[in-house]
Amino acid sequence: MTLLTVQMELKAPKSQYNKFGGYNYRSTEDILQAVKPLLKKDNDHLSLSDEPIMVGDWHYIKATATFTDKNDKTTISTGYAREAANKKGMDDSQITGTASSYARKYALNGLFLIDDNKDADTDEYHKQQRSSAWQQPTRKRPAPQKQMSQLQKNQQEYKKLRQQIIESFSGDMTVDSANKQIRQMAGINNDDSVEAKYQKMVKTAKEILNNYNNGGNKND
Repeated sequence: MTLLTVQMELKAPKSQYNKFGGYNYRSTEDILQAVKPLLKKDNDHLSLSDEPIMVGDWHYIKATATFTDKNDKTTISTGYAREAANKKGMDDSQITGTASSYARKYALNGLFLIDDNKDADTDEYHKQQRSSAWQQPTRKRPAPQKQMSQLQKNQQEYKKLRQQIIESFSGDMTVDSANKQIRQMAGINNDDSVEAKYQKMVKTAKEILNNYNNGGNKND
């Protein structure tokens, strides 16, 4: 059987499932399991080998997939995978083994023309992208707790103090008249910032209530 025939007949389903990402994928073992019956038909041969190499400061595993048909025609495909600097829960041998598995898968993909992705300009690609978006769980970040600014605190405190002043003084005092009186007593001017205005009004409102309470106690 020629390599072309194997490429045409090979069907390697995505039998693995990534729970974290929410998608199906095929492993190196899936490809090998699917290709072995085809190799047996005409006594074709497939071999895999690994070789550690250095690229800059990084360790890579170079995997080589070699296909030899019954006429001794040989085709070679290579794949590369970089070893992680470290991976939680894995020792050095496991890190190398993971890189080897990835590299071998890429080598086999190239040899047998296996492509997990559709071309970017096809309808199938966009369907795949939409499907992937639906499959992958959306992990919502907890909403950041909003910290109240000093201005907001002063504004809330001023409203409470103003209401206490209105309730304390008999007569026809309204919110507008209370605001006007407090602003006048606080010495608010147009050059003051909003923060400065509320600081002054809170301070003045407290003084008004304090004077009122002190005056009321004296008359008791």
